[in-house]
Amino acid sequence: MTVDCPNSWDKKYQKCIFISQVRTPRVQPSQPPCCIQPQETPFMKITVIGAGNMGAAFVKQLTRAGHQVSVTARDAAKAAQVAAAHAGARAVPVAGAADGADAVVLATGYGDAVDALRSVGDVTGTVVVDITNPLTVDYMGLTIGHDTSAAEEIAKAVPGAEVVKAFNTVFAQVLAEGADFGDGRRVDVFVAGDSERAKHTARVIAESIGFGVVDAGPLKNARYLEPVAGLNIYLGYGAGLGTGIAPVWIRKA
Repeated sequence: MTVDCPNSWDKKYQKCIFISQVRTPRVQPSQPPCCIQPQETPFMKITVIGAGNMGAAFVKQLTRAGHQVSVTARDAAKAAQVAAAHAGARAVPVAGAADGADAVVLATGYGDAVDALRSVGDVTGTVVVDITNPLTVDYMGLTIGHDTSAAEEIAKAVPGAEVVKAFNTVFAQVLAEGADFGDGRRVDVFVAGDSERAKHTARVIAESIGFGVVDAGPLKNARYLEPVAGLNIYLGYGAGLGTGIAPVWIRKA
């Protein structure tokens, strides 16, 4: 159906398009945040690319939250194993895996990300949540930075996708066990993107599985977020703090 945007917005954004079968809106990429209105329940059709630790953790949390989850991977048997472990998830072939998805979670290594995203079908206009970090082989450094980022390179390589950086600072173990660290402490997800629709979608996904959300600005700010993830990895593994840690942003009450 179509609905009118508030009169306070420019008239060129007059119409919003909602997909009634899915309980979250899909709007035209050119439309402003006013058009992005959550419906009664923020359930989405989400495709997870990757069946490793992060991919499996996403499938676990997203199915628990009530989303319709598909998982795909180069190793079809591994994808099937992940799906079988979580009621409501289903394993799908790589080709066409993104068809009809409200969002795609890119849960591969950075080196495999572009090929993996291209392999799942036409993602033009599809929200792609990039969780990757451009790590060195020993995980103790980054291969790119300063003037670009993994997220920006993925967006350049697949220009039709609405890429949003999120979840890259969250360990797989934290994602799998949940955002609640006790004593009122909750893990944050930092979200950076140039598409308001994509950022809103990432926010809905994060909040639906219990995480806080910090708006980290445009996609180019992934240049900051990826080094934060690098520091988190160093602290977890290099400094021996373990994987039950996460960076958060706090401010005075």
